[in-house]
Amino acid sequence: MTTEQDIDASRRTELAAERTWLAWWRSGIAAATAAIAVGGVVPHLVGGHRTPYIVLGAGYAGLAIATFAGAAVRQRRLQQQLDEGRFEPASIAWIAGLTLGGMTLALVTLVLVIVQP
Repeated sequence: MTTEQDIDASRRTELAAERTWLAWWRSGIAAATAAIAVGGVVPHLVGGHRTPYIVLGAGYAGLAIATFAGAAVRQRRLQQQLDEGRFEPASIAWIAGLTLGGMTLALVTLVLVIVQP
């Protein structure tokens, strides 16, 4: 027998999952914005070699794509798990990949800022 308390708990869990999905989207949008700024705007503002900025911007765009894809996959899997009454954390490999990708892009950005006149 399903109680009102069970239904409320399910609703809260569903809404938490939606908030998490939206957080993934905000991160993807931030990475896409960085791609436009670093790869599209900065090359027109700096003197010298523009190619490193364009390549770095493409890296941020790749991170945005991976984040959006990760959000979709995670939301779909989480919904399946909730429907089955179970929960599994997000893949540590996927989280590590996004983390290392973001750290790498941040490090390369730092290096470009320091090295470029």
